Amino acid sequence: MRARIASLMAATWVAFGGMAAADGPVVVELYTSQGCSSCPPADKLFGEIADRDDIIALALHVDYWDYIGWKDSFASPAFTQRQRAYARAAGTRTIYTPQIVVEGQDHVIGTKPMKLADRINAHTRIEDPIEVVLSRSGGTLRIQAEAQGRTTTSLVVQVVTYVPEATVDIRRGENAGRKLTYNNIVRDWMDVGRWDGRGVYQADVRIPANLPAAVLVQESNVGRILGAAKID
Repeated sequence: MRARIASLMAATWVAFGGMAAADGPVVVELYTSQGCSSCPPADKLFGEIADRDDIIALALHVDYWDYIGWKDSFASPAFTQRQRAYARAAGTRTIYTPQIVVEGQDHVIGTKPMKLADRINAHTRIEDPIEVVLSRSGGTLRIQAEAQGRTTTSLVVQVVTYVPEATVDIRRGENAGRKLTYNNIVRDWMDVGRWDGRGVYQADVRIPANLPAAVLVQESNVGRILGAAKID
């Protein structure tokens, strides 16, 4: 099984290599857990796309597997709540790991690399309705967002900070004895403003000076992501 997944990952890497975003990057959220035995292949696949300029890859560690022997050191109940909100929007109560959500719309099992490549490829062909431009000075992030056409929906502007890479020695639970590397680990996810899509949205937000950040403009109630950008 591991050999098959490795070969699929290699094929996926070739598929990703031929992509070029229409304008803004594609947002890919991975819901994962250090205590989930099915997650390491998805975490490894995620690491292959984490540094791409045309993708904003964000790993959200959930806490609902903590009870089986290992407490995830990156997990947050807020990330579990976000995943549950996606499930409700999709008309289901079921949540699982590893799960990937692409552009707030497409749900993909994290061990299906070719399906992931297909969904990302589809979204690279779609122009973002909202352009997001970022700049930063130390711990201040400046956001400017502007709709490229008419929008009539309620939008939420979100700021995400993340750690590019960390390795963890798992000592108990389903992954006991393994040393696993994680990429683009989300540390904070903040709703910083509501916007109706008219005019230009501008805001200055305080963030840790030593962490990269991403800004997402998303339809309220975890709908489509209409614009995004990231900055080191």
